[in-house]
Amino acid sequence: MKRVTAPNSIEIAQPGTREHAKRRASITGRLLKDKWLYVLLAPGLLYFIIFKYVPMWGVLLAFKNYQPFLGFWKSDWVGLEHFRVFFTNPEFFMLLRNTLLLSFYNLLFFFPAPIILALLLNEVRLAFFKRTIQTLIYVPHFISLVIVASLTYVFLTTQGGIVNEMLEQYTGAKIDFLASPEWFRPMIIVQTIWKECGFGTIIFLAALAGVDVEQYEAAIMDGANRFRQVWHITLPSIRSTIIILLILRMGDVLDNGFEQIFLMLNPLNRETAEVFDTYVYMMGITQGAFSYSTAVGLFKAIVGVILVLGANWLAKRFGQSGIY
Repeated sequence: MKRVTAPNSIEIAQPGTREHAKRRASITGRLLKDKWLYVLLAPGLLYFIIFKYVPMWGVLLAFKNYQPFLGFWKSDWVGLEHFRVFFTNPEFFMLLRNTLLLSFYNLLFFFPAPIILALLLNEVRLAFFKRTIQTLIYVPHFISLVIVASLTYVFLTTQGGIVNEMLEQYTGAKIDFLASPEWFRPMIIVQTIWKECGFGTIIFLAALAGVDVEQYEAAIMDGANRFRQVWHITLPSIRSTIIILLILRMGDVLDNGFEQIFLMLNPLNRETAEVFDTYVYMMGITQGAFSYSTAVGLFKAIVGVILVLGANWLAKRFGQSGIY
């Protein structure tokens, strides 16, 4: 049988030979064996191709002075002009500050919350009580952000809001949470924790289910209390999961979520509430600056990719597994 040896000394069957035909038959057999898995994969794959990859050509708008009446191809090419205007805009630093601070608070308060909640649930031994608590904390994830914003308004408004009614009863004064710039970030963080914390525990509970029980038994024999068992066994066992989720989270540092911010944004708190997402909407949809808003969105995407790659590199430098 004739073979061709590759430069790295790996033997490759030459096309047309019996060995090559046998390997092709083997690959076809595996594909047919797992055909239903590929059928299940198809909808998700089509979604990403149609809604993620195909629209990528639209980033060219960031380098054109797009005019709807002229069309995409006839609009003038302006290169990096929109980026220059954006970076020299006095609002750039306000948007960057608001976005980074909100992301920092999310990493500081929201990211550890599902981990802590999962650790607490993992210590519950009564199965019925544990399932009940899990159901209750999962429910807010399925509630629309519009409803969350409405509930926030009902609780915090100065016109009959239960929180302000209690404050007035005990302190004699009300706080305008909805219009005060200094209260905007705490409101967003509390909303995020309440809505997503419970659902975020699913991944960590799945990771905790894979921890070897014998390690706990050995720790008990050595006299370790519950806190030391969590610190020396539980957390190291789910460390890789935590790091992977943290790396993925870094890609969203400049992406605070449009809907939530937009629903809580008003002219009185804009100083701290305006972020890149709402700015893109305002400039692109309400003012028709399509090319300029595309440039802002492209800037966000590039920074997100750099942060993900950087976080992955750091994780590997410290001996942890990354996302690739």
